[in-house]
Amino acid sequence: MFTVCALYHFTRFEDPAALRPGLLQLCLDNTITGTLLLAKEGINGTVAGPRKGIDTLIAYIQTMPGCADFEWKESTASEKPFPRMKVKLKKEIVTLGQPDVDPTASVGNYVNPEDWNELIRSPDVVTIDTRNDYEVAIGTFEGAIDPKTETFRDFPAWWEENKDRFHNKRVAMFCTGGIRCEKSTNYLLGQGVEDVYHLKGGILKYLEEVPQDDSTWEGECFVFDGRVSVGHGLEEGPHLLCHACRRPILPEDQNKPEYEHGVSCHQCVNDTSERDKERFRERQKQMVLARERGEQHIVGLD
Repeated sequence: MFTVCALYHFTRFEDPAALRPGLLQLCLDNTITGTLLLAKEGINGTVAGPRKGIDTLIAYIQTMPGCADFEWKESTASEKPFPRMKVKLKKEIVTLGQPDVDPTASVGNYVNPEDWNELIRSPDVVTIDTRNDYEVAIGTFEGAIDPKTETFRDFPAWWEENKDRFHNKRVAMFCTGGIRCEKSTNYLLGQGVEDVYHLKGGILKYLEEVPQDDSTWEGECFVFDGRVSVGHGLEEGPHLLCHACRRPILPEDQNKPEYEHGVSCHQCVNDTSERDKERFRERQKQMVLARERGEQHIVGLD
C-alpha cells in the first residue's frame, strides 16, 4: 500500500533552484515518486511512497522557508501511482497567468467541508467549478457551473465574459485540493467581487470527511496520479487514462472503435493527425520493449 500525499503552500522562495537538489535527493532516498513544482510563489505537487518516507518528506518541507504550517492531504493507492520522481522549476505553481494575483495577500472566505452543502444550496450563491473541462466531465457538485475551460489560464477571460450573470450573488468556488481557489478567489477580490468563498481542502477533503449519504457531490473526482479518479472516502474510482490525450476514460470506453491503447480514444481521435498517431504507436512500442528489458524510467531534475 502506498501513501499518496497532495500538497501545496504559497510562500516566498527567494531562490527556488537552490531548494531543488535537496528536495529531489530526499525523495530518491526514501523511494518517493511523483512531481513537485517549485516557484518563487511556493510549492505544489503530489507524491507517493512508503508511510515512513512520506513522513520524512513532510518534516523536510516544514523546514523550508515559510512552510512550517503548510497543510497536506493524504490517501492511499494499492499500486504505485507514479513511475518516477520529478522536481520542476516553474514561474507559477499553478498557472493563472495574472501577475497581480497574490494569494499571500488575500483570499476568499474558507468554508469547511461540513458547512459546504448549506452554502451552495443558498439561493443567493452561485457555485463555480474552477477545474478543467475534462475534470468536470466525470464529476462535480450538484448545480455547479462548468466554465468549460481547457486550462486554468482560461478562467480570467471566462469570468470577464460572464461576470454580469452573477451580479448581486455570493460566489462559491472549488477545485481538487484547494490551490486553484487560492488564486481564483484572490483574482475575484481584485475584480471587485466582495463575497467570495472557497471549499477548504478542496474536493478531496470533502470526499474524505462528508458521508456519502449527506453528499452533494455527483460522480468521481479526477486526480493527477495513477488512480485517475477517486470517490467518497477517497476510494479508487473506475477510470483509466488515455495516454494520448491524458483524459479520463471508463473501462468500457476501450471497446469503442476509436480507442487504440496509447494512441487515441473517443475524445481525442479527431484531435491528432495520422502522423501523430504513428508517433504515438512508436512510443508505445518502445515503452513495451523497455518494460520487457526491465528498464526503469530515468529519474532526474527535469
